[in-house]
Amino acid sequence: MNNRVVKLALIVTFLIVISSLSFIFSIQWGAVKLSFSEILNCFGGHCGSAINESILWQVRIPRALMGFCVGAGLACCGAVLQIATRNPLADPYLFGIVAGAGLGVVAATLFFPHIPLQLVPFAAFAGAISAVLLVIALARYFFRVEMILLAGVAIAFMFGAITQLLLYIGEPFASNRIIFWLMGSLSSANFSQLAVILPLLFSALIIVLLSHRHLDALMLDDDTAQTLGINVALFRMGLLLGSALITAVIVAFCGGIGFVGLMLPHIVRFLIGGTSARLLIGCFFFGGIFLMWVDVLARQILPGQEVPIGIITSATGSVFFIGLMLQSKRKLG
Repeated sequence: MNNRVVKLALIVTFLIVISSLSFIFSIQWGAVKLSFSEILNCFGGHCGSAINESILWQVRIPRALMGFCVGAGLACCGAVLQIATRNPLADPYLFGIVAGAGLGVVAATLFFPHIPLQLVPFAAFAGAISAVLLVIALARYFFRVEMILLAGVAIAFMFGAITQLLLYIGEPFASNRIIFWLMGSLSSANFSQLAVILPLLFSALIIVLLSHRHLDALMLDDDTAQTLGINVALFRMGLLLGSALITAVIVAFCGGIGFVGLMLPHIVRFLIGGTSARLLIGCFFFGGIFLMWVDVLARQILPGQEVPIGIITSATGSVFFIGLMLQSKRKLG
C-alpha cells in the first residue's frame, strides 16, 4: 500500500513539473514572443514595457490557465463517462452538449440580434443543459446503459439539424461568427471566466476522487456495485449530470473542442494504469498539458492568424479513433 502511495506521489510530482514547464512555454508564444527573462521580470513586477505586461497578464496567462482547465475538465469528464457507461468510446460531446450549446447561441443571436456578447455564454449554457436533460430523460425512460450514448447521438443530430436551419435563415455575419465559435477557441479567456470554472472543476474532481471505490466497483458490473451497497442508478445519473454540467460550462466559454474526452483516458490508462483514482488524476494533468500544447500549435501553424482548437483536436481524435478500431480488430482477430 505504501509503495503504491509513493509511486502515485512521484507520478503526481512529475506531472506537476511538466505542467509548470508547459505553462511557461505556452505563455511565451503568440504574435509577440516573450523571452523567459521577460516573463520572470514581469512576475517580479518589473516588466520591460507596458505592452508586454498587458499581453502577459491580460491575454497569455488567463489563456494558458483556461487551456489547462478545459483540457483537464474534458479529459476527466471523458474518463467518468467511460466508467459510468462502461463504453470505451464515451465522450462528453456524444451527449449532444456541443449541439445544444450551438443551438442556444444561434437562437439567441437570431431572435435577439442586439444581445450583448457577455450574455452569449449564458445562451450556450442554457442550450447545453437542455440537451443534457433530454438525454438523461431518455436514458431514465429506457433504463439501459447502452442506450445513453444512442440517446446522446440522437439529441446531437436533432439539435444540429435545428441549428443548421437557423444558420441558413439567419443573418450572414452573425452566422459566420457563430460557426467560428463552434470550432472552439481560447481567445476570449479571462480571469472572470476562470473564477467560474476553477472552483467547479476542483470541487467536482475532489468529489469524484472521494468516490473512487464506487467507481472501481462500477467498472466491473452493476451487480458487484449493488452488492457493495451502491445505488447504481442514482450514482450513475449523478456522474452523468456532473460531467454534463462541467462540459456545458466549458462549451459556453470556449465553444466546441471535441475528442479530448475520448483520447486522454485511453492514453492515461496505457501510461499509468486504469484504477479510477490514477485515471482521474492522470486525466487532470495530461488533459491540461495536452490542450495547452494544442493551443500553442493553433497560434503557430499559420502566420498572422489563429487556427480554431477544435479543428486540431478533431483531426487528432479522428486518427486516434481509427487507431482504436485497428487495435480492437487485432485483439478480435
